[in-house]
Amino acid sequence: MLGKTAGGLFWMFRYLERSENIARLLDAEARIALTRAATDDNDWVSVVSTSGVKQAYTEKYDQYDAVRVIDYLLRDRDNSSSVLSVVEAARNNARLVRTALTREVWEAVNVCWLTLKDLLDSPVSERELPEILGIIRQQSALVRGALHGTMLRNDIYDFARLGTFIERADNTARILDVKYYVLLPSSSFVGSSLDNVQWEIILRSVSAQGAYRWLNGDDVNPSGIARFLILDRQMPRSFAFCYSKIFDNLCYLAEDYGIQHPCHDKAESVLGALKNSSIESIMESGLHEFIEAFIRDNNALGGLIQENYRFNG
Repeated sequence: MLGKTAGGLFWMFRYLERSENIARLLDAEARIALTRAATDDNDWVSVVSTSGVKQAYTEKYDQYDAVRVIDYLLRDRDNSSSVLSVVEAARNNARLVRTALTREVWEAVNVCWLTLKDLLDSPVSERELPEILGIIRQQSALVRGALHGTMLRNDIYDFARLGTFIERADNTARILDVKYYVLLPSSSFVGSSLDNVQWEIILRSVSAQGAYRWLNGDDVNPSGIARFLILDRQMPRSFAFCYSKIFDNLCYLAEDYGIQHPCHDKAESVLGALKNSSIESIMESGLHEFIEAFIRDNNALGGLIQENYRFNG
């Protein structure tokens, strides 16, 4: 496969995953705001920071209120990571690799773009926000469903899945980091009822509340939730699950192409570190520090995949 085609597939599905992740972040913040005794516009700083657009946001606005942040993350054309921008970018990449996609996947991407373009044509009120965020998540899921149901399990599928799971791992890590590093107003809240409510909100933001309770009952605690989102290989948005899939798809590519690249070694190293970690050791050494290192490794792997498979060539 040409590197340009591989890159188009990889980024098409990174962008689609990112649109859903932005919706999840906004949904988490809206729920967290309901736990506050009073509204604090600075709560929205964490969402902008997690989205990786804080510098660009501060160049345009000097306040972090709900109206501005929601508009910036959902529909601002000046923000290359807004939902409207990334879905358009996904569609452009889909057009670039049109011959590699089934008709069903191509049509699902087009419907996603047209639906969200119309939906985000005007500013979104806080009252409308939950419904619109649900539609954004649904449209992303429909494209994934078309991929799973109609595509051959070949190198095209592998690059699409690599983009999905690199982006998903990054998002889960950033949501967890916001919770532990930014979210709590004071260390005195750790272990309190407020702390536990906020951890449950994080589970909801990654669609994991039901799955967590299925496995753990009513024992909702920070250590258990962190373990679930980092180390549980059954949870589709955990670090461990994402890296098991990343490693699998890279192995399929190595088998198909007959060559192993540095990106394969990097993925194996990250997966091995996760398999050999316990939540006790992670908490003892520092959850925030562990997450920061994971985000760096994940970004490095994404860069290696692009370099090794010559996305720009």
